[in-house]
Amino acid sequence: MSLPTEEFRRYSATLTGTEVLSHEIQQVRRPFQIRLARLRRLHRATVDLAEAAPEVVSRPDAARGLQQHLIAAAFGAVADTDDQVSVPGHRQRIMARFETVIEASPDRALFLPEVCEAIGVTERTFLNCCQRHLGMSPARYLSLRRLHQAHWALRMADAASATVTEVATRYGFWELGRFSRAHRELFEESPSETLRRAPGGRFHDESAPLALKFSESA
Repeated sequence: MSLPTEEFRRYSATLTGTEVLSHEIQQVRRPFQIRLARLRRLHRATVDLAEAAPEVVSRPDAARGLQQHLIAAAFGAVADTDDQVSVPGHRQRIMARFETVIEASPDRALFLPEVCEAIGVTERTFLNCCQRHLGMSPARYLSLRRLHQAHWALRMADAASATVTEVATRYGFWELGRFSRAHRELFEESPSETLRRAPGGRFHDESAPLALKFSESA
């Protein structure tokens, strides 16, 4: 895994609020095992999928999602800063910017690094705001949003040509077993069952994949 120097510094500042590694000093970081395990699991899933279905990994939207996942997992593994939001009204402004980003990309999968960069906050600050306003982490919220988008895409797809793998990776799900379990838990059917249903089936409607409303509370 590697990033160009400028991208590394940009994501380092965006996600952690500090320079993770100085180019002047050789450093070794030992992340928490749970964060390192997440990074390793995602890396393994990526390698497996690249070997089994290289045409999927080569698609621009899938490649972008993969990059964003790996960046978030890598910087999350070494981040140890804590920047609490204390300025009155700051949380509301952050969440308003988040809603603007969401509304500007109704059909596009969004990922934590690019959202933090667009809003202009660190991951920890964004986490604090989302926990307060949404009752969940931003990673969980964005994952649920992408699950709804993937479910919608499966419902609207042509079962004769589309595949679950293609749709899942388009929306940033690289661990296909986890995607299948999460989809079944949320929608009470497997992704393949959703794909087999015709667009005009009994569950067809014209509503958006996921409506978004934020709390007004501080």
